[in-house]
Amino acid sequence: MKRLIIFALVSCFFITTISGQEKKYLSLQNVIEIAGEQSLDAFRNENMYLSSYWEYRYFKADRLPSLSLQATPIDYNRSMQKVYNYDENRDEYKPREDLSSELSLYLNQNVGLTGGQIFARSELNLSQKLGADKISSWSSTPFSVGYIQPLSGYNRLKWTAKIEPVKFEKAKKNFIQSKEELAIKASRLFFDLVDAQIEVNIAETNLANADTLFKIGQGRYQVGTVTQDELLNLELSFMNANLALTQSNLGLERSLAELNSFLGFDKNTKIECIVPDELPGLQIPAADAVELALANNPEMLDQQQRLIEEDRKMNQAKSENGLTGDLFALYGLNQNATDFNQVYQDPLDRQRFRVGIDIPILDWGRRKGQLAMAQSNREVVRISVNQEKMDFEQNVIMNVMEFNLQANQVLNTAKADTIAQLGYDVTQQRFLIGKVDVTKLNLARNDQEQARRAYIRALRTYWNYYFTIRRLTLFDFEKGITLSEDFDEIVTNY
Repeated sequence: MKRLIIFALVSCFFITTISGQEKKYLSLQNVIEIAGEQSLDAFRNENMYLSSYWEYRYFKADRLPSLSLQATPIDYNRSMQKVYNYDENRDEYKPREDLSSELSLYLNQNVGLTGGQIFARSELNLSQKLGADKISSWSSTPFSVGYIQPLSGYNRLKWTAKIEPVKFEKAKKNFIQSKEELAIKASRLFFDLVDAQIEVNIAETNLANADTLFKIGQGRYQVGTVTQDELLNLELSFMNANLALTQSNLGLERSLAELNSFLGFDKNTKIECIVPDELPGLQIPAADAVELALANNPEMLDQQQRLIEEDRKMNQAKSENGLTGDLFALYGLNQNATDFNQVYQDPLDRQRFRVGIDIPILDWGRRKGQLAMAQSNREVVRISVNQEKMDFEQNVIMNVMEFNLQANQVLNTAKADTIAQLGYDVTQQRFLIGKVDVTKLNLARNDQEQARRAYIRALRTYWNYYFTIRRLTLFDFEKGITLSEDFDEIVTNY
C-alpha cells in the first residue's frame, strides 16, 4: 500500500549536519522520551512531586518527638529605672545595669490519639546585677514534665492522619499522570510538525507540477489545443502554488520552533518526523477501563480528600459549638541559689495544674450558624463528587469507544490516501496526453491532498485517544500492567 511516508523509516533517531544545521530524525516515541527527560514540563512535574514529598515528610515528622535547644547567652541591659524612695516618699529614676543568660532544652511529643502534647524541659537561668552592688542569682529546673490537652473534642492530629496519606498518594498518581499528559502534549506538537512538513511537501509538489503544466499549456496554446482561459487557469495555479509554498514554509518554521522549545533543543535544530505507520492493535473493554480508572486515577483520591476535608470542618464546627477549653498539668523540680555550685542541690518540687473552659452563653447563633454552614457545604461537596464520578465514568467510556473505532478510521484513510494518489497519477498522465482537461486534473489533485491530510489527522486522533486513555486509567494496555514510577530514585537524585 502506498503511504504518505515522505520521510525515512527508522526506529531511532540519528544526527546529520546539513548546511551547518543539526538535523534529527525523530519518531513519536523518540519525542515522548526526550520530553520526559529534558523538557521544562518534566522538570516542573518532578519538582511538584518533590514539594508534596517534603510536605508529607513534615507530616510524618510532626508525629515524632522533637528536641530543641534555646539559648540567650548574653542579655545586657543598662538603663534608667523608676523606683520608689521610701525615705522621701516619692518616685525617682536610678541607673540600672544588669546581665542575664538563659539556657533551655525542650522535648515535645504530640499524642495522635488524644490530640494533646507531652513535653519535658530542663532550664538554667542567670540574673546578675552589675555595678557597685554586684549580685548574682541562679535558677534551675533540672527537669519538668507536663501535658497539654484541648478539651473541645477536635483532634487536629487525627484529621491530618486521615488527610495527609491521601494527599501524598494523590501526588504520586498525579506525577504518573503528568507523564501521560506530557505524552499528549508531545504527540500534539509532533503531529503539528508532521502537518507542517506535509503541507510544505504538498506545496513543493504542487509548485513543480504547476510549473510543468503551465509550460506544457504554453506550448499547447501555441498550437491551439489549449484555450486562453485554460492557459490563464494554469498560470493562476502556478502563482497560487508559489504563494502556498511561502505560507507553508512559515507554518513549518513556527511548528519547528515550538517543538524545539518544548524538547529543549537549540533553535537551529532541524527535526524530520518519522510518521508512525504501525498501530498497537488494541481493543479495550470499556468496563475494564472504567474499573482501572476508578482504582488508579488521582481524581478519585481528590474526591476522597475533599469529603474528608468537609468531615473535618464539620467536626471542628461541632467542637466549637459547645464547651471548649484546655487542660495543663506540670510536675518538676527547681532551685534558686546565689552560687552555681548550689543551684542543683536539694531541688524543690514544682507543680502546676490548670483547667480553662469557655462556655458559650450568648453569641446570637454564630456558632450554630457555623455548624449549619459546615453541614450544608459537606452536602454540596458530596453531591458534586457523586456527579463528578458519573461524568468521569462516562468520559472514560466515550474515550474508549472512540479509540476502538479510530483504528479502522486510520486504515480507511490510509487506503483512501493510496487510492487518491493512484488516481492523481493516472489523471496527470491522461492530461499529459490530452485525454482530460485542467478542471479534472485540479479535482484529482485536491482529492489527493485531502486524502493525505485526512490520513495524518486520523493518526493524530488515534494517538491522542491512546495517551488519553492511559492518562485516565494509568494503565498500559499493551503490556497489561499498571503504570508506576520509582519515586525513591526521584528523591535520591534530588
